[in-house]
Amino acid sequence: MRKIMICGCGGSGKSELARQLSQRLGLPVTHLDTVFYDADWKPLGQEAFSDRQRTLVARPGWIIDGNYASTMPIRLTAADTVIFLDLPALTCLWGILQRRLQHRGDDELSRHLRGRITWGFIKYILGYRRTMRPKVETLIAEHASGTAITLRSRREMRRFLRSVPSNGGHSDSARA
Repeated sequence: MRKIMICGCGGSGKSELARQLSQRLGLPVTHLDTVFYDADWKPLGQEAFSDRQRTLVARPGWIIDGNYASTMPIRLTAADTVIFLDLPALTCLWGILQRRLQHRGDDELSRHLRGRITWGFIKYILGYRRTMRPKVETLIAEHASGTAITLRSRREMRRFLRSVPSNGGHSDSARA
């Protein structure tokens, strides 16, 4: 595993899994929200966002977490490992609550995400498995060139992490 794409519903644990894999494998992490938004948290245009991802996936090793279905094929075709976190909606909502309490807005991304926790976002999470999961599964089936792994619970995530050998590397999250 040298080029890892992690996707799944908000609150599923993408960023935490990315961080833990980074510690084990010594690979840099890129959180797509920090690529999609500029320094003023304004979204990039579609072409600029796609170009940045093409640059990221050209690197020799990486972990990229995030969704953005319109650009998933860029990451899917370059990844040697795709991890889809398909957790229940209530688990994801609990994950968002935990993230909010744990970080309390002490970093730039958390401050930004706090503004995104709206009723619309909650409805998106509640309907993710019905509406988005089929789209993500289709994109993975059509574009993934490497191993695809679906994890459906926090327990499966912990079991998966235990199975990943540590190379003792340490890496920091990257903002592209």
